Amino acid sequence: MQTIETPMRRFNPDEEVDYAIVGVGAGGGVLLQRLARAGFHVVGFDAGPFWDTERDWVSDEKGSHQLYWNDERITTGKHPLALGENNSGKGVGGGTVHWASFTPRFHPSDFRVYSQDGVGADWPISYWDLKPYYELIERELPVAGPAYYPWGDPHGYPYGPHPMGGVGDALIRGCTKLGIGVCAGGPVGILSASRADRPHCIYRGFCIQGCKVGAKASTLVTHVPDALAKGAEIRDRSMVSRVNLGNNRRVNGVSYFDRDGREHFQKAKAVVVAGYAIETPRLLLNSGLANSSGTVGRYLMVQAGNVVLGRFDQPVRMYKAPPAHALTEEFYETDPKRGFARGFAIQTVGPLPIAFAKQMMAAKGAWGWGMRRIMMDYNHWAAFGLLGEILPSADNRVEIATDQKDHWGIPVAKVTFNLYDNDQKLIAFGKRKTIDVMWAAGAEEVVQESRYAHLVGAARMGRNPETSVVDSFGRTHDVANLFVCDGSVMPTQGSANPGLTIMAIAARTADYLIEQGDAIFSSDRRDMRPPKFRRDLSPPDTWGHGMPAL
Repeated sequence: MQTIETPMRRFNPDEEVDYAIVGVGAGGGVLLQRLARAGFHVVGFDAGPFWDTERDWVSDEKGSHQLYWNDERITTGKHPLALGENNSGKGVGGGTVHWASFTPRFHPSDFRVYSQDGVGADWPISYWDLKPYYELIERELPVAGPAYYPWGDPHGYPYGPHPMGGVGDALIRGCTKLGIGVCAGGPVGILSASRADRPHCIYRGFCIQGCKVGAKASTLVTHVPDALAKGAEIRDRSMVSRVNLGNNRRVNGVSYFDRDGREHFQKAKAVVVAGYAIETPRLLLNSGLANSSGTVGRYLMVQAGNVVLGRFDQPVRMYKAPPAHALTEEFYETDPKRGFARGFAIQTVGPLPIAFAKQMMAAKGAWGWGMRRIMMDYNHWAAFGLLGEILPSADNRVEIATDQKDHWGIPVAKVTFNLYDNDQKLIAFGKRKTIDVMWAAGAEEVVQESRYAHLVGAARMGRNPETSVVDSFGRTHDVANLFVCDGSVMPTQGSANPGLTIMAIAARTADYLIEQGDAIFSSDRRDMRPPKFRRDLSPPDTWGHGMPAL
């Protein structure tokens, strides 16, 4: 991939910048780029490195583990979460460097869960508020997919779909036999044809290990280079420990540790926290901010992520395609006849051998020579993923551990998670249906692994300051110049991968901040004028998509 020689702007340590953004992932990366384009002085902080895709990323499944947030955390509850590679990223680009880049939109019903189904919560915005931003981000990544996507708000995609791999063929075959509608070829933020200086996908199978060629979208290659070209600064290996409160109940900057362990303070007129669903509430709680509602850290959510694996007589080679490239959302909406609220999707997944071996340990208790026999059959297996909506609960939460600190001396996060009756009924039904599809596809043997996917929530948006942390634009109810812009603001999560929605929320928040201008830095009004949808961004093909030189 072409390298763009873009020197990074360096702000003076004593200079007060307009915005300090904590976390440069799906939300922070999009916001950084747009604020820099609008002429604001903006600094992004990330606890991990600024990745060099040629030097740091290798065609080695084990070698990719450095991409994940594996810092110490405490996890507890009746159904504790496994934290690490399936959730947060660490480094510029955040989780988007190791996501599968599957980009279905949320459905209109996802924003009205309480009104429609009597469970969960309603969002303070509707699908239609986000629709223009969905369309914009789908162009910016861009997203490859079918010309007609039938579920939710039916729509099409700007790039043609990817060809089917063996696991996609299996999902289509099983769904078709059972009369279940199915979609092939996306939507996925992976280039099906070359674009600007980014090549098309070469189907090498390492999407979630960091796409070395740059065909897979991540904010590291889609938004960060343009942000730097427009004057933003990124401080990598910089762990923000505290958001500082100044006079008049307004924040005045952030304290952080640099790569050498030295502590610094960066003055800022406004602060945006975009550290995702564990680090965002952890930082807010450690800072003692934005929690008059007692809601910071509460309503943490994951999605049911069971993996169903089937062995076929003929080779499948599930790595020879984007991991997620076919799905059905026929079971997405509530059906009262099932006996539970909300629903699920079934998607293709493509575990590489190490991940596959771990799944076989969980699903079959495979070990030793038994594991070796299974691994010799790796090319004959296909994997489908259940992606099901788990409802928000106040008891599923992030807290601060009182007696445990990380190597910076910052108290670590304690994560508590439990499944409830509706969740368990949904998982049981969805698992059976996914197994049925695998058998219908012609599998000779079917097994499954129970797991979760996609952390969101824990700093949710809402109209009522007594039951939420931020308003519909991510502005905290308690502190006028403190914002949150990541997946933690989601009140519910649907059964769609959340990455696209996080980016769309960030684009909408950026329009709000740009529309308000300097008023953000001085006004205490909770409801300022709403933004107009902006169409004045340069076409994405004019952006620099290669990696900048630091």
